[in-house]
Amino acid sequence: MTGIPATRRQAIAATAALLAAARATTPRGAFAQGSTAPEVRRATLGYIALTDAAPLIIAKEKGFFAKHGMPDVDVAKQASWGATRDNLVLGGERGGIDGAHILTPMPYLMHTGRVTQNSQPVPMMIVARLNTNGQAISVAEKHKALGTRLDAAALRPVLNADSKFAMTFRGGTHDLWIRYWLAAGGIDPDRDVQTIVVPPPQMVANMRVGTMDAFCVGEPWNAQLINQRLGYSALVTGQLWQDHPEKAFGLRAAFVQQNPRATEAMTAAAIEAARWCDTPANHVELAQILGRRAWFNVPPNDIQGRIQGIFDFGDGRRVTDPNIAMKFWRDHASYPFRSHDLWFLTEDIRWGVLPEGTDTAKLINEVNREDIWRAAAARAGVPNAEVPAGTSRGRETFFDGKVFDPENPRAYLDSLSIKKLSAA
Repeated sequence: MTGIPATRRQAIAATAALLAAARATTPRGAFAQGSTAPEVRRATLGYIALTDAAPLIIAKEKGFFAKHGMPDVDVAKQASWGATRDNLVLGGERGGIDGAHILTPMPYLMHTGRVTQNSQPVPMMIVARLNTNGQAISVAEKHKALGTRLDAAALRPVLNADSKFAMTFRGGTHDLWIRYWLAAGGIDPDRDVQTIVVPPPQMVANMRVGTMDAFCVGEPWNAQLINQRLGYSALVTGQLWQDHPEKAFGLRAAFVQQNPRATEAMTAAAIEAARWCDTPANHVELAQILGRRAWFNVPPNDIQGRIQGIFDFGDGRRVTDPNIAMKFWRDHASYPFRSHDLWFLTEDIRWGVLPEGTDTAKLINEVNREDIWRAAAARAGVPNAEVPAGTSRGRETFFDGKVFDPENPRAYLDSLSIKKLSAA
């Protein structure tokens, strides 16, 4: 610094020291400065041992939460969807969780108090979808000779009032998939069989004891059932409804309202992680990470094939089709379309989980925060071409030819011959 007066050199050095100190105490990441800095560095998010939890797990493992100024996010395993609900009711400040990898209808059912103790509403928000496709309906080995696939009617000869079909949470996605499948085959899930709740990681063990006829769950449990020669997959849910929505990233509304920048930061991290998960070159590593003892504690081979769109159904059928595989980002998988939330609400009305008079538009406006997703996508540098133009994906067609038009959900409901409506 020859030529600069000593007093000025000292001032420059002092300023540099202050800047260095500020950098050292500021969270890392391109979005951690100024008004975009998260209000907190920590949040606790729940997950169930299912492949579709991958965006939250990868956001932690690959440092995306830290990149967006949230280095202390904890992704904590939950024993069941009921435990997820109970910990969300508690909230992170009382030893529970702030948000979760969650069945898409659950935030709505909690928001309305339909599944909470004393029917006490717990305001919730959905900020992203975590995946589309990726579930399956698997049938016990003892029924394999019937050859049941998309048409559930093939099971009729062996069914009675004691037949048990397992799903993971009343009114949740797996409940709705197995009910849709049974009803499309002329089997009333409330009158002709029993639908029972079994946590995802316990599905295979429960099938082993021989008391269940079929179950609907996400991966890797369908593949594991086949690998243990306990049953086969009648269908993967991408065949029932291609690119159907599945899990969501849900947060307590109180957390979102108190920490809007932290919410956006975590959503941006989940978006970046979803893009990473959907990159084919990462699929082997993804299966290895999820298979670790700390996460799922299963062989990576039970995960890898179906991520890649390679399906061994366990009954001689082998199909390679990435279009019906789990998607984390492709084809707008991460975006929480409001039209999809409307389908879930309509189906929960169909089966009496929600009353017929439910104001679905009001509910969706309160719970669905696709606006946060859009802000987070911009924060994560997502190209405009990868952001949906609108909040509806339009008319949806199911394997049996039924059509759901989000502009007229009543017509869809009226077209379904088997249903259980409730005015309560």
